[in-house]
Amino acid sequence: MPGQRSISEAEKLAEAKLGGIRIRREQMAVVANIYRAASAVRQHLENSVLRGADLTWTAFVVLWVVWVWGESETRHVAEEAGISKGTLTGVSRTLESRGLLRRIDHPTDGRLVLLALTKEGEDFMRRVFPAFNDEEAFVTGRLSDAECRTLAEGLRRVVLQVEEDGEERRRSLLGGEEPAPRRSGRRARS
Repeated sequence: MPGQRSISEAEKLAEAKLGGIRIRREQMAVVANIYRAASAVRQHLENSVLRGADLTWTAFVVLWVVWVWGESETRHVAEEAGISKGTLTGVSRTLESRGLLRRIDHPTDGRLVLLALTKEGEDFMRRVFPAFNDEEAFVTGRLSDAECRTLAEGLRRVVLQVEEDGEERRRSLLGGEEPAPRRSGRRARS
């Protein structure tokens, strides 16, 4: 984006700042660039195809999860979408009000709710996803198909590392303690 520092410039500044600190620079660069790439791609998609469809990134991901997996319990949709159940409640209500999603009582457990796409939601995803995929092709346009496959496989391995070994690592780092509750960033009132 114009006016912002380039990736190369940010990496050079980090290198200068870290100087003699013993770190794993290649791994730092991977994680930093995963974050930067994810942010850039999300922003591009939200400001292009999703804006035209009047969707947020989160709303699109919820629709995608339900479209791909079919009728699903809300807890599973929230987990797959990487959002809290509270966030899912607001997003699903919005999508329901637009006629794209429906909430269904669980047939055997009254405490649970299922989400499913409506006919309009199915049609909507069939219409919007090709445009979304065109933008996926745009943002990866400097990569060959082989590079896309290699990068996708490398990112899958990063995800598997965290999914399969992350909990044990967190417990080790915290001395067996549970992590402190997340804070909103606001200071407690006196």
